[in-house]
Amino acid sequence: MSDDGGLTRAEIEGFWDSWLEINREAERTGDWRVMAEWYAEDATYGWMYSPDEHFMAVGRDQIRDWAIGIEMDGLDGWHYDYQVTVIDEKKSMIVGFWKQKSGIANDATGGEYEILGIGGSWFGVERQTAGADAGQIKIAWQRDWFDMPSTVHTFMEIINSGKAPETLLKRMKVAGHGVPGHYHYDEIPSTLWPPPVERGDYVTQAPKDAPEAAQ
Repeated sequence: MSDDGGLTRAEIEGFWDSWLEINREAERTGDWRVMAEWYAEDATYGWMYSPDEHFMAVGRDQIRDWAIGIEMDGLDGWHYDYQVTVIDEKKSMIVGFWKQKSGIANDATGGEYEILGIGGSWFGVERQTAGADAGQIKIAWQRDWFDMPSTVHTFMEIINSGKAPETLLKRMKVAGHGVPGHYHYDEIPSTLWPPPVERGDYVTQAPKDAPEAAQ
């Protein structure tokens, strides 16, 4: 849980700098689980694969084991370079926009295979007030988005090039509702939108009146 005093911009920027550093360490080693300690014990982390297949991890352990564990295994050499960051210290939110690059040479372009389209992560950060993390800034929630059709296209390009490592081929088989953390829409254990946003804490524009249902 967090206090109600909010965070200064300097505090958020300092936390973000440490997040970027641990991202680079995870990319270097290929083990993303080291990032788990940046999340609150009760944090939630989710994204959408399709309208009826959503990923959601609830709590630091599930984030470590599923979100940055199972979901990232096999993506050795991939890097997610943040292109721009937007910080709102009044809401204690961070939005980071990243590019997904594979580290696998693309002979046709002279570069590397890249998932096109805009991807990013939306974070809520809070100062913890209880437990072992009391006084520390942690991620309370994270929601990602990415271009799924472009992801599939790039994966198929890598396969067809003959350059897909066995670890990536195994990762591509990890899909469907039988995988830990994959839920039907009506079974998601947290809200699709971040909890405070879903509650309406930051409504910028009230919705127009909904049309009446047909009789």
